[in-house]
Amino acid sequence: MDQPHYTSLIFFILLFLPLSLQQQNSKLSISDLIALKTIKASLTDIPGSTFFSSWDFTAPNPCSSFSGLTCSLISSSLRVTTLSLGTGLSDSPGLAGSLSFALSQLTELTQLVLFPGLVTGPIPSKLGKLTNLRVISLTNNRLTGPIPTSLSSLTNLHTLDLSYNQLTGSIPPGLTELAQLKVLILASNSLSGELPTVSAQLLHLDLKRNRLNGKLPLLPLSLRYLSVSENTMWGPLYALDSLSELVYLDLSMNKFSGPIPTSLFNPTLSSLLLQRNNLSGGLPQNADPTTSSSYGDGSIVDLSHNFLSGEISTVLVGVESLFLNNNRLIGTVPKEYTKSLCLGTTKTLYLQHNFLTRINLDDRMKLPDTTSLCLRYNCMVPPPVGVTACPASAGSQISRPAWQCYKV
Repeated sequence: MDQPHYTSLIFFILLFLPLSLQQQNSKLSISDLIALKTIKASLTDIPGSTFFSSWDFTAPNPCSSFSGLTCSLISSSLRVTTLSLGTGLSDSPGLAGSLSFALSQLTELTQLVLFPGLVTGPIPSKLGKLTNLRVISLTNNRLTGPIPTSLSSLTNLHTLDLSYNQLTGSIPPGLTELAQLKVLILASNSLSGELPTVSAQLLHLDLKRNRLNGKLPLLPLSLRYLSVSENTMWGPLYALDSLSELVYLDLSMNKFSGPIPTSLFNPTLSSLLLQRNNLSGGLPQNADPTTSSSYGDGSIVDLSHNFLSGEISTVLVGVESLFLNNNRLIGTVPKEYTKSLCLGTTKTLYLQHNFLTRINLDDRMKLPDTTSLCLRYNCMVPPPVGVTACPASAGSQISRPAWQCYKV
């Protein structure tokens, strides 16, 4: 072995061997051990789950034998720093029971994860005492009650995921003001009230499938993912005008109204889902001149079931899945869209239930088998022949009655 590599190896051994020996010789702190016993007593494996089979409290070192546990040597004793309850495996049914107050006695905890299962009851309010927590993920269970306001005191919190539970009440205002918080996921609960001001520099905010109402507040410019779909929120979309970092936006199935901000017609925002609202106005004529990018694979824009009017501009050419159906659009479909269909760049183009009068499509233009173009219930005379790739919701009527098209 050459001298430099040998010296490096000796240095590595000298540096880490004492720490490793210390960890082997150290024991889990009594307070953490008692807390773990209480936590286990409040939970149980659902038949088919074997998570707690390794939790043998007669074992010499729970840190090395208990599933879901990570420990660190702090002040000469081992402390629990990560606790993952359940396996998270797709074939594991998870845990049942409730979350114990004893979780708050694991005072060095930085990550708390509860995998999907049937855990019920409230989230312990004393979790707010665990000031080292950076990650709380308690998803896909049956947790009830409000989000504890005490979580707003977790100044080191980076990620909070309480999705797919049965939580009620409003979102604590202090929660959306935490300086370190980057990911907030509260989707699929029964949360109500208005969305409080968001001053945290969030990257990911998911509040879909709740009972939230009111207008969108001012949102941080850092946001890349925003979903508030399937709530009862209303009002204009002015709060979105400056969110240039967005790549995913879902406001579908609410009561938002007014025009769509031009800034949202940006190819970097590759998923734009605004369907089933009360939006009005028209499509902008051109994309943002400050961007030179184009829509790519996987892009989707759904503006269906609104009150959009005017002619279709070319601003959305190249979107892979484009839904403009069930609006009040008029005029001719620009040839750029049919070209994008023929090239296979656009795979789905739904234009049914509008007042369109023409599309540049003839028998010589062969659409790939992978594309779907729906034009039903428009004002095209004669209606296009052979274009039948429509969903059942488009109905069977090929064109609108002439009297509906008289003034178009």
